[in-house]
Amino acid sequence: MSTADQRHVPVLGPEAVEMLSPRAGGTYVDATFGAGGYTRLILATPGTRVIGIDRDSTAIAGGADLATEAGGRLTLVENRFSALADICSAQGLGHVDGIVMDVGVSSMQLDSAARGFSFRFDGPLDMRMGGQGPTAADIVAQASERDLADVIYIFGEERHSRAVARAIVAARKEQPITTTRQLADLVARVVRSKPGDIHPATRTFQALRILVNEELDELEQALSAAERILAPGGRLAVVSFHSLEDRIVKTFLAERSKTGGGSRHLPEIAQEAPSFQLLNRKPVVADEAETEANPRARSAKLRGAERTAAPTHVAAKSSPWPRLAAVLRGG
Repeated sequence: MSTADQRHVPVLGPEAVEMLSPRAGGTYVDATFGAGGYTRLILATPGTRVIGIDRDSTAIAGGADLATEAGGRLTLVENRFSALADICSAQGLGHVDGIVMDVGVSSMQLDSAARGFSFRFDGPLDMRMGGQGPTAADIVAQASERDLADVIYIFGEERHSRAVARAIVAARKEQPITTTRQLADLVARVVRSKPGDIHPATRTFQALRILVNEELDELEQALSAAERILAPGGRLAVVSFHSLEDRIVKTFLAERSKTGGGSRHLPEIAQEAPSFQLLNRKPVVADEAETEANPRARSAKLRGAERTAAPTHVAAKSSPWPRLAAVLRGG
């Protein structure tokens, strides 16, 4: 299979769309359109309509042919997926019948040296999915050593985060760190690896990408938006690729599907009626054939739930992880 073909095969695509159970006349949201793989599978059910959202203008432009083929059944919107409820409202939709999310960076973005997401290619240290706002190079240049260490530890789960942060601050005094190769080589001198291990810079690059794109905030907000816009009986399917994302999805769905409370020795604990019913308690993972064809699928986890008729829950407080604006101010 060529690289171009692989881009059109979404990870756990058939499983995610089967979980949505699209029906003729239903309206669905592909909240992370990318190369349009999930959308194609949904549109295969005659009479469905899809709202495709992506913050990457390249993805939206790339979906123009599919929109033409769909004959008015596909609407593409360039925006963050956290705004999906507002986007649907702007399309005159009070509710939708299903939402699919493929969280994180896309293969197209990783494979483009000019986007600066991957240390596999030498390119500008950018990492922006949407092309607006500060770049990874801005963070590396401006953030304090303490903030860099926190970001790399929390978002990258890198246990050598303090050593990496020290090395970055020392190196930027000598010359600006503006390319992916500069940063990857710098981290590799600090984080030692054994044959067969992931590249030493993997976790640092992940951390910077998550911060640049505010990915975890986006995910929390998108899940809440999905709760607001899904019709009773509507379904949510989320594919995540690392433990931080999966933990957010798992926690959100567990809290929204919780019933009862207390114990036989204590009074019933008052709590909001469940707004979701879980479709799977254990995540769906890729089989051996898919992981061989697409190594990225190895870490993928699919979770789903069906919206009940209960009111939307009160939104929880924001999680206490580093924020982009605060990190840049601290520098």
